[in-house]
Amino acid sequence: MAGWFNRLFKGGAKDGPPSYEAAKDMASHEKLVVRSDLAVRTDVRPEILYFLAEDPVPEVRRLIAVNKAAPAQANLLLASDADQEVRCGLAEKIATLAPELSADERDKVRHITYRALETLARDQITRVRQILSDALKDVAGAPPEVIRQLARDVELVVAGPVLQFSPVLSDEDLLEIINSNPSSGSLGAISQRDGVAEPVADAIVFTESVEAVALLLANASAQIREETLDRVIDQAPDVEPWHEPLVFRPLLPKRTAAKLARFVAHNLLQALEEREDLDPEVLEEVRQVVERRLQEEPPETVETQISTTEEAMRMVKELQGAGKLEEPVIAEAVKSGDREFTMAALALRAGLNVEVVRSVVTNRSAKGMVAIAWKAKLSAKLAETLQQRLALVPQKDILKAEGTDYPLDDDALEWQLDFIKDLG
Repeated sequence: MAGWFNRLFKGGAKDGPPSYEAAKDMASHEKLVVRSDLAVRTDVRPEILYFLAEDPVPEVRRLIAVNKAAPAQANLLLASDADQEVRCGLAEKIATLAPELSADERDKVRHITYRALETLARDQITRVRQILSDALKDVAGAPPEVIRQLARDVELVVAGPVLQFSPVLSDEDLLEIINSNPSSGSLGAISQRDGVAEPVADAIVFTESVEAVALLLANASAQIREETLDRVIDQAPDVEPWHEPLVFRPLLPKRTAAKLARFVAHNLLQALEEREDLDPEVLEEVRQVVERRLQEEPPETVETQISTTEEAMRMVKELQGAGKLEEPVIAEAVKSGDREFTMAALALRAGLNVEVVRSVVTNRSAKGMVAIAWKAKLSAKLAETLQQRLALVPQKDILKAEGTDYPLDDDALEWQLDFIKDLG
């Protein structure tokens, strides 16, 4: 044993790299701890690390997967490893090399690493692809083919990050993806990109996805043609989630402002009147429309048109104290687009912090929204409406009421409540 140990180090120094012969002995040693100690080293020959990439024990291969000194050939081998944790570790490591990669056949090492990335981007396990997507989402030098593969992934946790942030995707790429009829979540991710170009904005609006268009309108950096906004305005009277982002849309065209004044909820009219970027004649037209509406239409329970969280909570407490915080009041607030009042009412009735409700809304959580409505003792039908209008849950993901019954059983709803309580 002592002889073997002494051969591990050149000149007998215990703090130096093992000799080639000693490393070979360690790589085939029967003890797992010996092979593992070697697998984490960065000062041994590449062929030794490649040999360990084929070790029969997953723990050793996992160490090689995250070892930055492992040769490109080992990375390519491990990209198809049977062990999920090996591939996850490799994805995290290899993504850091992305800016230096090339598909050029003349650069063999880079090309092999590029092939490993392509393999990981097609991995059957979502978590592997998700790790890769998150690591590459804002890397300008990431391989285009890998980014395009991730952008077309069926799982939103994989496609979403690159669709929203990757500078590698061109407008042509985005248009091709939009035209392939992707999920609302994927469209929403594109809608939130910095500086969405006019052709891309046109394509998103043409899909008529309520959620994606709402996010596009709320994106101040998105470039939207006036004609495209007109198309949105024509449909907007019956699509409440578009009202608020339209009212606060920067550089609102002249005719658009007056059109909005004819149908948005009363709580948004004041915001429209207070815009400082409207020409005097446009502002006067808006005011005339507002005045006419106020004379012809009774405001939708003015008391529930609240603009701040503090005011909303004060009002819902008063209504609850008077025994008037009932389902019809909340349903009307949802319909009129009073989000602060609705969230405060849900929080109070469900005994939750309002920031918990806000987090569920922000994350567009269908299960979370249903659980809150259930705890607030609201009908299953209103729970469905809350998912659609308050949380902007994609249509395909909405948990629909089963007659008068909730779509989840009580145990599942209780579990969901326990989960979301930590979000606020």
